[in-house]
Amino acid sequence: MNFSDSRKNFIIRLLKKTLCICFFLSLILKSQNYLYQNKELSFDQRATDLLQQLTVEEKISLMMDSSQPIKRLGIKKYNWWNEALHGVARAGQATVFPQPIGMAATFDDNLVFRVFSAVSDEARAKHNLFIRQGSFERYQGLTMWTPTINILRDPRWGRGIETYGEDPFLTSLLGVAAVRGLQGKGTDAKYDKLHACAKHFAVHSGPEWNRHSFNAKNIKKRDLYETYLPAFEALVKDGNVQEVMCAYNRLEGQPCCGSDQLLMQLLRKKWGFKGIVVSDCGAIADFYKENAHKTHLDAAKASSAAVLSGTDLECGSSYKSLLKALKDGDLQEKDIDVSVKRLLLARFRLGEMDSPEEVEWTRLGSNIISSKKNSELALEAARRSITLLQNKNNILPIKSSGLTVAVMGPNANDPIMQWGNYNGTPKHTVTILDGIKNAFSDNSKVIYEQGCGLVENYLFESAYDNCTINDKEGVSVKYWNNPSKSGDPITMQQLDHAFALCTSGDTVFAPGVSLKDFSAEYATVFEPKISGEASIQLYVNGKMDLKIDGKIVKTLKTGHGARKINHKLMVEKGRKYLIEIDFAYHTGDAQLNFDIGYQKKSDFQQSIQKIKTADIIFFVGGISPSLEGEEMGIDLPGFKRGDRTDIELPQTQKNFLNELSATGKPIIYINCSGSAIALGEIADISEAVIQAWYPGQEGGTAVADVLFGKYNPSGRLPITFYKNASQIPDFENYDMEGRTYRYLRSKPLYPFGYGLTYSNFIYGKIKADKKKAKTGESVSITVNVKNRSQIDGFETVQLYLKKSDDFSGPNRELRAVKKIFVKAGKSEKVSFSLGERELKWWNDSAGEMIVQPGKFIVGIGKSSDEKDLKFKTIVIN
Repeated sequence: MNFSDSRKNFIIRLLKKTLCICFFLSLILKSQNYLYQNKELSFDQRATDLLQQLTVEEKISLMMDSSQPIKRLGIKKYNWWNEALHGVARAGQATVFPQPIGMAATFDDNLVFRVFSAVSDEARAKHNLFIRQGSFERYQGLTMWTPTINILRDPRWGRGIETYGEDPFLTSLLGVAAVRGLQGKGTDAKYDKLHACAKHFAVHSGPEWNRHSFNAKNIKKRDLYETYLPAFEALVKDGNVQEVMCAYNRLEGQPCCGSDQLLMQLLRKKWGFKGIVVSDCGAIADFYKENAHKTHLDAAKASSAAVLSGTDLECGSSYKSLLKALKDGDLQEKDIDVSVKRLLLARFRLGEMDSPEEVEWTRLGSNIISSKKNSELALEAARRSITLLQNKNNILPIKSSGLTVAVMGPNANDPIMQWGNYNGTPKHTVTILDGIKNAFSDNSKVIYEQGCGLVENYLFESAYDNCTINDKEGVSVKYWNNPSKSGDPITMQQLDHAFALCTSGDTVFAPGVSLKDFSAEYATVFEPKISGEASIQLYVNGKMDLKIDGKIVKTLKTGHGARKINHKLMVEKGRKYLIEIDFAYHTGDAQLNFDIGYQKKSDFQQSIQKIKTADIIFFVGGISPSLEGEEMGIDLPGFKRGDRTDIELPQTQKNFLNELSATGKPIIYINCSGSAIALGEIADISEAVIQAWYPGQEGGTAVADVLFGKYNPSGRLPITFYKNASQIPDFENYDMEGRTYRYLRSKPLYPFGYGLTYSNFIYGKIKADKKKAKTGESVSITVNVKNRSQIDGFETVQLYLKKSDDFSGPNRELRAVKKIFVKAGKSEKVSFSLGERELKWWNDSAGEMIVQPGKFIVGIGKSSDEKDLKFKTIVIN
């Protein structure tokens, strides 16, 4: 062996030793426990250590709502986007409680807390189920993007249905209760139950059609701090809310998700918010998109501006450009670290970074979901939301014995209307027609005749029996257990009747078909018996192409729950039309409803003939979440993209009601809506008027219980019902003057806080423990409330405040409320303590709400209307 061979062998042996050492070192490193894995450390310490292990690319990947896994560090996939507006939404079967605007009518923070405690139980139980299935998709996580606490400053705003009304105090009270219920306030658990999110920050309440470009400007400082901000401050300071969502619009020229004034100076520095700021979905893209704000050059500039302003998490994909922003020097990695630390900390606190068996909340099982207990709570909430606005000659409650009644109107038998928006799918729904029928032992005494539609003067009549395929009646369908219809179908069916398919409650579309990631193809030949305009009625959650004779006429991919579609088609008698639907699962519950027929013109006189034997008419009208809501693609008379252009009841309903009035039969009008309707004309021709809101799965029972005296109504209006739209300023004007009970200078149709009961409550004199108090002292106020009737009932005792020398300020401000139960003939003493929070008033010189000397007028009573209040003057020195 020569020297060269000897050296070569030495090098080989050295390399082998080196590789061996590296191998053992890698084993040691793999077995090493990082500090973030040590469960004895605080969540903050663990988050700090984990942050240090991440590459900058990994950090950025965690800053988007769909966060991908980082397997080398044991970080699971996580989707931050989940909804629970009034029940767990878009994730299968869940209890559907009344829409928030309806819950606001209860004026009861304890009830709202109990509702959201139940919601959080169902949300955790659902999450536990998804985790066991290995699923980490949207609507399956623990971060709920609710509640909506924007002020409903204008009844034309479509998303007002998601709010708690027009008053800053009531919104704060109920918003804090919702957050505490969701987050498990008061528990001694190691991990948080859920995280709630206050949205949309700030000064955001429409219009929907231009929200991606709208600039809320010239906002008076008083309006900002007195109206638009208090609920957000309360949720941060009192509710300890863990997330805040910044809004789409601009405020004084800056997009809210890039506003240093809102997010850094106010939210974080002044209020001390430590949690996560998340963008509304696509809001960062609005910074640079054409036809949006266009305040920034591109995605990198927009994203860096949002991060530097305090937006930690993006719902969208613009934050992918943060790597470019780093390279361009628009921000530094330490700026990203601030946001990522908050995101990691939240995930540790939720127990999402640890094994499920270590988290106490995993003991919540699926038996909680849509349980009997939660259904009973949904009924209680619905009952207490029902607001009686008129009761001429005490026609209500009605004794059903011996009566024949007619149930009419477009909302009488519509379960989907009752669900509101941002909803789950209930195990069952009691429509208002169902509720009234259930109140009668003999259903022949209940005549149902819809009579008219919501807006159009048409009714739908099915022609499904004109559909055939392969010489069989109905629709043929093929299913694949993949999203692209690859390979042979897993199963085939023939559907011989109009169908409503939904995967809620783990119910498959057909035997053998998966709950997710499936596709389908529906086909039929429609041979109309008459010529005219046919209507294809669809309700869809998923990806869908509707084809007529091989041509795509409608394409849809839902992203915010199911969509209702009415596709019109001119047909000729005897001609054949091939109708095909390509469907694929997308997200949440898959859903597909189908029917085909004709929208025939309403015949009011024919409908009246059908109810001629009725003694009384229950007309269930109003509008629907299919007309009012978030940025909708609907433009109809009175409606624009989810907003309203006026506040009138649709004309077709008014016309029909006038025809019904001419019969001389008493009309009980039941209004379903998410905001105020101008009901003056309807009140004139009706014996009673009930506001039922969107009452959830048990709404029909709740309405019937009020109609027939099983429940004494106790709801109060959380919004002003104006006489007409001319009573309020322009929709795009954010100045509060002329809006809501606080700044409306004329008489409304029904005032804020108003609602009748079957009891008769009388208020005594207001007593104060001192006539004068020094700044910083509390004042104790008491009043006796007597139930001077033979019916037990709830009363909503409301306390309002007015600074006597503030002539340009609000008429009065709600500062306290107590819900009391008073037995027939009995009295209850109600006490309030007015401290620093209750006595704050706007001060121009200080530029904020502070306690200040002066005369204050305290009003206590059953509504905000002066005639419903008793008054007492107190002096602060």
